[in-house]
Amino acid sequence: MKKFILFFILATFSVIAQAQSGYNYYEWGFGGGIGYGKGYTDTKKQDYHPIFNVNIAYNYNPYLPIALEFQLGTLSGGGRTRDKDASGRQYKNNFKALILHSDFQAGDLIDYSDNGILNVVKNFYLGTGIGAVFNSMKDIQRTNLYIENGPIGTTRGFEGKDKSVNMVLPLRIGYEFKIYDDYDQVGYTITIGYEHNYTFGEGLDGYNDDPQIFKNNAPDQYAHFTLGFRYNFGNTVSYNKLIRNFKF
Repeated sequence: MKKFILFFILATFSVIAQAQSGYNYYEWGFGGGIGYGKGYTDTKKQDYHPIFNVNIAYNYNPYLPIALEFQLGTLSGGGRTRDKDASGRQYKNNFKALILHSDFQAGDLIDYSDNGILNVVKNFYLGTGIGAVFNSMKDIQRTNLYIENGPIGTTRGFEGKDKSVNMVLPLRIGYEFKIYDDYDQVGYTITIGYEHNYTFGEGLDGYNDDPQIFKNNAPDQYAHFTLGFRYNFGNTVSYNKLIRNFKF
């Protein structure tokens, strides 16, 4: 009888300890990813390119990472023939960006305990932030190849800068897959997302012409689909809700 009671007590404490461990998370994360996207600039035609990133994140809680991200990629568009651009504009921008952003996941807002569907929904996120994009034109057509209403042989140069810096506002949406380690904490994450970046300026394509001459509906933008991986580490911190639901 004593052995049975002892076994029952040990089993109870084991279950409690396992449940308690599901409340903990790591304070920091480090990762990277690859995206595939294009610019939305003043040229009609835009090309798709890979965009790479590395980031370090402070996990304010398990559903609110705040990350400093470095991006590296290429944006290009237009063409020197009229079927690609009416004026023969073409650009290639090997850009870099430094962005501070946070992703607010549904799990911080909803009660997902003992609910299989909400345990899936809890990992969807919306995010935003602020940053800067550093533009560097590696190929750009500065002369109008098809100027209209002018004497034969005349040209008009396109205005703009080969190198510039613009503020950028990211809008992010996606889903995070949490991978738990032996301590039932989120040791790794895999994210699938979409990011649309609005810039405050006209530097992505290197063109900044008079909008009365060249129609310009909006500031330059770029967007990409992303696949990311992050390794979590550092201090163990407790959260007020069970992060890992052992029933699902």
